[in-house]
Amino acid sequence: MTADAESASQRLSPQPLELPPTATGERSRIDRRSGLSASLTLLFSVTCALAVANVYFAQPLLASMAESLGVTSGLIGVVVTATQAGYALGLLFIVPLGDRVNRKRLILTQVMLSAVALAAVGASHHWLALLGAMMVTGLLAVVVQVLVAYAAVLASPSQRGQAVGTVTSGIVLGILLARFTSGLIADLAGWRAVYFVSCALMLMIAAVFWKAVPAAESPRNQPAYLALIGSLFKLFITEPVLRIRGLLALLIFAAFSVLWTAMVLPLSAPPLSLSHTAIGLFGLAGVAGALAARRAGRWADQGLGQRVTGLSLGLLTLSWLPIAFAETSLIALVCGVILLDFAVQAVHVTNQSLIFAARPDAQSRMVGAYMCFYSVGSALGAAAATQVYALWGWMAVSLLGAVISAAALALWFVTRHSSITLQGRSI
Repeated sequence: MTADAESASQRLSPQPLELPPTATGERSRIDRRSGLSASLTLLFSVTCALAVANVYFAQPLLASMAESLGVTSGLIGVVVTATQAGYALGLLFIVPLGDRVNRKRLILTQVMLSAVALAAVGASHHWLALLGAMMVTGLLAVVVQVLVAYAAVLASPSQRGQAVGTVTSGIVLGILLARFTSGLIADLAGWRAVYFVSCALMLMIAAVFWKAVPAAESPRNQPAYLALIGSLFKLFITEPVLRIRGLLALLIFAAFSVLWTAMVLPLSAPPLSLSHTAIGLFGLAGVAGALAARRAGRWADQGLGQRVTGLSLGLLTLSWLPIAFAETSLIALVCGVILLDFAVQAVHVTNQSLIFAARPDAQSRMVGAYMCFYSVGSALGAAAATQVYALWGWMAVSLLGAVISAAALALWFVTRHSSITLQGRSI
């Protein structure tokens, strides 16, 4: 029997599962056999989409913000930096709390405070006030990672990958649609209306979440907060699955960021000279890939995580071939975007499924640590893409993305045997 088959048989075995200490309280009032219902999965996905969109709303609104607050166009970009800085802090200092406190209360608190922060953004008339409110908005947006970990806890073992994949699809859709919807609302009612509308939506989703999600007890016998944060950093050392999957995440999201950061440059330049609205519509091409990636979660549940990873990384590398023709064929670009988004999200979903299985007692800390790799990869990819385009043009950017993608494929190939062994031990 192959390692994948053994993994699948163990994962699908009807033997009772021992719940980890952190999950005991939160699953105590939920029927373990029923797992996570379709309605709750949808609620988690919608909540994630709304929360993560708050991080990306500002990108098409920067010019309007600068004019409204009397800030130079060069300085207004700090708004995005402040939001991402807040998000990074949240990954390190808020997400691990999911392993220590009642997750339902933690999520509701974050969503409610997010509504307050969004209202503060919309009401900001001073530069520093806007920066502070945006940083808090980013800090609280990490509720999406708490939700992913909570979905993994509530899901039965046989549906964990599918649940994580569905919730992650909500995150991706939130990112892809945020730029388009914020521009549309701003055209109708101004940039401040974007944040007031989001504030109202967050309050509505908080009410639905409070009513629909089953009651949960707080985890027991958990370490103090400082010890919990310290243990997050220890996971980088003690968990090989986290290291391998984290490095894959760094590379795939670097490639993802290379595309989405630099793509606007050739599309807005002659001879294409597309408008910002038209360029924003390319984000919709990624929706098909994001939705298709849900399937990757089901494959991971069947013990096919390694095969899904290898095939997806191969697609990621090949996607740069049609992307390279962006300046001459928009159809080729759309095809490349769909392939790239599908590949990235398929690997991302599989990564999370495997790290959750590796340490069921530390799922919030594991996802927080894992997403640190994501943040680093995204930042490096964005910085490299703009520099490469300025020096050598779009073909060089495409080559950069292909090299990064090929490096991820090579890493998977080198570590695949050890990963299969580690995967089998963690199930």
